[in-house]
Amino acid sequence: MKKNKEKSAHDVWYSGFERYFIKPPWRSGNKRDAATVLVVFFFFLFLGALLFVGWFDASVFRGISIQKPTVTPTRMPPKFPLKCTTGNLTQQTCPKNYPTKHNPTTNPDRPSNLTTCPSYFQWIHDDLRHWRETGITRDMIERGRKTAHFRLVIVNGKGYVERYRKSIQTRDMFTLWGILQLLRRYPGKLPDLELMFDCDDRPVIPSKNFRGPNAAPPPLFRYCSDWHSLDIVFPDWSFWGWAETNIRPWKNLLTDIKKGNSRTKWKDRTPYAYWRGNPWVSPVRQDLLKCNVSDQNDWNTRLYIQIYIEGWAWSVSEKYILACDSMTMYVTPRYHDFFIRGMVPLQHYWPIRDNSKCTSLKFAVEWGNNHTEEAQAIGEAASKFIHEDMKIDYVYDYIFHLLNEYAKLLKFKPTIPPGAEELCPETMACPTNGTHRKFLEESMVLSPSDTIPCTLPPNDPSVLRNLLDRKVKSTKQVEMWENEYWENLNKKQ
Repeated sequence: MKKNKEKSAHDVWYSGFERYFIKPPWRSGNKRDAATVLVVFFFFLFLGALLFVGWFDASVFRGISIQKPTVTPTRMPPKFPLKCTTGNLTQQTCPKNYPTKHNPTTNPDRPSNLTTCPSYFQWIHDDLRHWRETGITRDMIERGRKTAHFRLVIVNGKGYVERYRKSIQTRDMFTLWGILQLLRRYPGKLPDLELMFDCDDRPVIPSKNFRGPNAAPPPLFRYCSDWHSLDIVFPDWSFWGWAETNIRPWKNLLTDIKKGNSRTKWKDRTPYAYWRGNPWVSPVRQDLLKCNVSDQNDWNTRLYIQIYIEGWAWSVSEKYILACDSMTMYVTPRYHDFFIRGMVPLQHYWPIRDNSKCTSLKFAVEWGNNHTEEAQAIGEAASKFIHEDMKIDYVYDYIFHLLNEYAKLLKFKPTIPPGAEELCPETMACPTNGTHRKFLEESMVLSPSDTIPCTLPPNDPSVLRNLLDRKVKSTKQVEMWENEYWENLNKKQ
């Protein structure tokens, strides 16, 4: 038997060459071999073309650069950070190089770029309805000076402040800082306006004192109001940081809260109602302490000197509690801030009776432990509302639309008061230090926004009536369940 001799690559190649070119298949009449010849022929034709192109490129175009398509990089807006001059930090001046007109790259006329504001923006129309018929005169504004901490004036896109008295802690400074950041976010977009701002807690413009078509109540801005007052609700100072309690500005704090929410799964959390705060600012909070565990009763509540309960008025803690993924027990409030009016019982929180807190809290915890999926859904809905509909972009847009709609009501031309200070980052932040300086810089808008504000929903009182009706019905439903629970429990005893 003959041994097979191993062929070299050259032998293999030559064998094929000999087969197809020295002994052509078309002479043998084999159709399959003829088709193969065509494939090989076109292969060598293609190879020759590549060699020709390579030679042509090297010989003819040597030394000539061939232009390649360029990719246009995303346009990054110039940034305008804080620039403090050396020397006396109290003698800072405002830079003149910040843009005075808002020019977003997104097309404001394209529908895909128009975002409708969250539904709670509807309350802007309601808060300003008292002046819709009469408009706002300078005399009305002056009558708000009685309790105001400062007068804010915006002329030609710049902010000016006339100070009257010091606020609690640094509320006034951080509120003015927030307004300044809005002007930097949307430069030149707000019309001229003038307003009075009260930084204290409780509303001071009772509606009973201003009845009739010519009542002319003073338009006074503050952080909260109630259903018996006409004070105009404005986002509180802590969105830009609460230095005295070391609470970071809202944008970064939300990120921290989201990370914290992910550390413990909902099913692994302690099945108790929890509250932490200062009980001595209000009798309502002192009453809540009675619901703490004792030798006689365990109301499934742990109270330490996430239940939400008001203090002297509304509490800043509200938004932080609602952002934490757990079902919030919300003690029936008297006051409201700018966003809570858009939240609904049983959807975003569990209502707790103000006049029977302990029994109401115990039932709420019992219900939550027996309806874990529903309780988890309520907590998640509230957290989603806070993280998405209450992100800092929407806080700025709420202020923008509130001030814009307010300015439409003015019946006089705003002017800069003599001796008023111009608002700018350098005059406000450079003289500060420590945590105050840190939070001011952390919440500073470095360049104009590349987007336009969300679209304000039209004024539709029926939308707010339906929302209020839902709130009433949901609260009554919980109260009915609670009554049945205690009636059945008493029957068993």
